[in-house]
This record gives sequence, C-alpha cells and structure tokens, in this order.
Amino acid sequence: MLFSRGLAYSLARPARRVSISPRKTSISPTPIPLAVPPTAPTRSRILPLTLLWFAGLYLRLPMLAIPALTPQIGADLNFGQAELGALTTIPVLMLSLGAIPGAIFIARAGPLSALVASLVLLAIASASRGLAPPVMLIFLGSVMTGFAIAVMQPALPALVLRWSPGYAALASAVYMNGMLMGEFIGAGFTLPLLMPVTGGSWRLALVVWSLPALGVAAAIATAHWRKWVPNAPASGAPSARPPSARPPWRDPRLWQLGVVMGAASAGYFGTNAYLPTVLQDQQQGERLAEYLFVFNGAQVVGSVTMVVLATRLVARRLPILLMSWLVVIAIVGVIFGSDWFTLVAAVTLGFATCVQLILVVALVPQIKDATTAAPYAAGIFAISYLLGFLMPLIGGIATDITGDTRLPLAACLVLAVVAAIVAHRAKQLTAREPA
Repeated sequence: MLFSRGLAYSLARPARRVSISPRKTSISPTPIPLAVPPTAPTRSRILPLTLLWFAGLYLRLPMLAIPALTPQIGADLNFGQAELGALTTIPVLMLSLGAIPGAIFIARAGPLSALVASLVLLAIASASRGLAPPVMLIFLGSVMTGFAIAVMQPALPALVLRWSPGYAALASAVYMNGMLMGEFIGAGFTLPLLMPVTGGSWRLALVVWSLPALGVAAAIATAHWRKWVPNAPASGAPSARPPSARPPWRDPRLWQLGVVMGAASAGYFGTNAYLPTVLQDQQQGERLAEYLFVFNGAQVVGSVTMVVLATRLVARRLPILLMSWLVVIAIVGVIFGSDWFTLVAAVTLGFATCVQLILVVALVPQIKDATTAAPYAAGIFAISYLLGFLMPLIGGIATDITGDTRLPLAACLVLAVVAAIVAHRAKQLTAREPA
C-alpha cells in the first residue's frame, strides 16, 4: 500500500513549465498543455514500471532466501559453517566477476534479450540447487544464479533508457524498489510463510521462489513482441555509436562511483553477516531477529522514499555526499553502541545503504546513453560488489586472528570513510557528459 501510494504520487505529479529569458529564469507551476487526456501518460508508464519492478524483484530474492534455509540445508547435506557461508557469498562474488562478461553479452544480444535469457537461466539455476545431492549441484547452481543476476544488473539501466524516456529516474527507483523488496521477502517471509506451505521442504521452497522468474521473462518478451513498451533509445533515434561492451576503466568517475556504492554494499552485507557476533558481544544476542527485521525493513522504507523523491534526488551530488557520511556514522553506532542506540544505528544504516545504492544505480541512465549505460553500470557493479565481498571477509579473518569482534564492521567502516572522502572531493560526480 505504501509503495503504491508513492508510485501514484510520482506518476500523477504534474510537469512544470520552464521559461527562459535573457534576464531571468522562472519556473511556473502551470501544467504543460496536453494533446491527450491527462491520464494517458500515466497509463503508458504502468506496464513498463510493473515489468521493471518484477525484474528487480529477482535481483535479490533467490539470493536472500538461502540464509533463512541454511539450518535445513546444513542438516540435510551435512554442511559445516564454511559450506553454508559459501552458499551466500558465492553469488555475491559472482555479481562482481560476472559483470564484465555480462556487459559483453548485452552488447551482442541487446539489453532486452540479455534480461530475458538471464531470467530463464536464473529460474533454472536457482531451482536446481534443490536437487542436491550431489553436493556440487548446489554450488554450481549458486554460481549460475549469481552470474544470471550479474547480467541482469547492467541490462536494466540500459533498458530503462529505452522503456522510460522522460522518467528514467522514477523507473530506476521502481526497479530498485523491487530489488529491495526481493531482499525483504526472501529474508523475512521464507521461514514464517513459505516453509509451512511447502511442508518444511527447503528444496520445494527454492523451487517456489525461483520458477516464477520464467513468468517474468515471458511477460517481458511478450510486451516487447506486442510492442506494448517502447523499444528505442531515449533520444528517439538510433545512436550513431555501436553498442559498447568494455567499461571505461580510465574514467575516474567510474571508480569513484564504484567505491561509493561498494561502501554501501559492504555495509549491508557485512552487517547482515556479522550482526549476530556484534550483538553477542553487546549482550544482546537474543534480539537478533528484531535487529535483522528492522535493519532490512529500513531498506524498504528507503526504497519507497526514493520512488517518491527520485526526480528530486537522483543526479544530484549532495544526497550522495550526505548518505556517504550517514553510512559512516551509522556503522560507528552499530560497532560501539549498546541497547537502543545500536538499534537506531542499525535502522539508520539500513536506510542509508539503500538510498545510496539507488542514488548510484539510478545515476547511470542520467549520465550515459543507451549504448554506454550497460558497460558503465557493469564496471560500477564489478568494483562495488568486489569491495562488498572483500571488506567483510578481511574483517572476518582479522577477527579470527585477534578475537576482536568489532573488526569485521571496522573494515567496512574504513571503506565507508574512504567513500565519503571520495564523494566530497569528486565535484563532477553527477555531471552529465556532453553529447
């Protein structure tokens, strides 16, 4: 209900007419005259936004269902903590390693074909994890699930430019809302709602969460075939440049955005992984379920906020800078807080990492065209998810050596401080490149 109200507000908000004269520039709230009824633009946006939301849902749902199922998987397959941890970390690592091959595939097949093919692969690979033993099958399924998502992620910014000319910021916020709802549904609904329906079978639970991705792929392909969605770059004409497959590694802004987004990813994944250890050290171990719920629930609130305010916040440097420092402050609060202060810090961290993630991802369609958006996004994802994987891992190794339970999140804090400094110094972080 909250999401639908926010979306309705964003769709219904009237356009503003800008008049420019040699002496002054003024903004009038008078709506632009329309040649068609006012509801027509709103209706034409509903289908693309709905398809983007469901595609976004499958960017995280198959991954975040696994942590809830690890007790059943461990008991059934006789897995230790290392094997169970790998089921969650392998897909995260593949988000980085698969980003560049994904960009190559998108350049050759096009973003729509790449997205449809990835959804089909995702459904099959994710469901196949439930066929283990043999044990290798569940790990191979995890690798392919991560790879499919790694292709989907850069395909979506390029598709946004084709499907949502004139409202790319809103479209980006909508599919990111779907992604974050996938996190919340996978982590929060698998045990209390899905497992009773499947009779306690983790194998059937994976199938139930995975196979509907085939329906999403079919809906997207049908909408394209029936021409229910636009299929041209935002400029309205084909680009003179051929599609690119290689991220511009020499572009400093690519690395700056990768570090900024990497800090948000490390803060999110690191907190989910090590919050039990932190709470045990603070004598709050019995409140783990409460903390995880509010931490991930804050992400939902952040994503709905961005749907409502996307056109005002996306492609502006100040929100990115503010969220960078808010991530730093929140991680400090989680590490050194106690009782209610830690809870407030966890809520703040969940909100800030969510908003920061959307601000960076939604920026790509604003600063790149349809031929360069996918490889640019792939470069950002490759950098950010590699950092999101490595920093919690480094902190965990340091904890094993020293016994200090604060070090896993301390490593994420170091990256967050670096990201805040980068955001502060990068004056052209959100500037659109000249055509």
